[in-house]
Amino acid sequence: MEKRARVLIDCEDAKGLVYKISKLFYDRDLNIDNNREYVDKEHGRFFMRTIVTGLFDIQELEDELRTVVPVDAHIRVIEPKDKKIILMVTKESHALGDILVRHADGELGAQIECVIGNHDTLKELVERFDIPFIHISAEGLSREDHEKKLMSEIDKFTFDYIVLAKYMRILTPTFVKAYAYKIINIHHSFLPAFIGANPYKQAFERGVKIIGATAHYVTDDLDEGPIIAQDTIPVNHRLTWKDMQRAGRDGEKIVLSRALALVLNDRVFVNGNKTVIF
Repeated sequence: MEKRARVLIDCEDAKGLVYKISKLFYDRDLNIDNNREYVDKEHGRFFMRTIVTGLFDIQELEDELRTVVPVDAHIRVIEPKDKKIILMVTKESHALGDILVRHADGELGAQIECVIGNHDTLKELVERFDIPFIHISAEGLSREDHEKKLMSEIDKFTFDYIVLAKYMRILTPTFVKAYAYKIINIHHSFLPAFIGANPYKQAFERGVKIIGATAHYVTDDLDEGPIIAQDTIPVNHRLTWKDMQRAGRDGEKIVLSRALALVLNDRVFVNGNKTVIF
């Protein structure tokens, strides 16, 4: 039976890579349905995303690809299917609610394994969608002890990504390292401006004319991980910072949804502290 797969390659740039890879597909009688490539000339990195169909074994195809690319290559051959995600929340519902509705409508392209909250404010909303809600309070616990409890629950699941749908706690390096480049956050600002807490108030006090939202991978540097998606909203002097916050919530959920669509469809490569997106 014919298969369809996304082939993702990230490696040191070298002469003839597109030819060698395409020839391998041709020799295997695979059809190239879509192909995109990019070379970061400053750092000498090659990125390629190809969709192929035909008769093949995934591991065999990956092994064969390794014979025609540089030894440092990161290669993934992925059959398109819904990925599994875990959502983490605090009290705000707008980003979570948007994801839950998209999931219920079959538009998300992912299976939500559970929602974990450090407050139980959103428990009733989540359970309306027949999704498990796990409440792990941080009250009376150190950040480290709270995260041990979080990780104990998270590790009971098989998943691809953790999505911080307005999870309003800073994660420790230990937690971030355990799930490196598997944690996606929505930040209520057009990064790199106004990192940290209450960026809408910061933006108001600075007198900005646009506000925005940024979805990014989480790293040890607060709100400075590789950016996946961004958008802006025009504002003016008539708005208070709370008005800006209300306006910004629509932008946040749209940007997070856009970022998830890119990640879940394997369109994002991490390139240092930047991303390459096909």
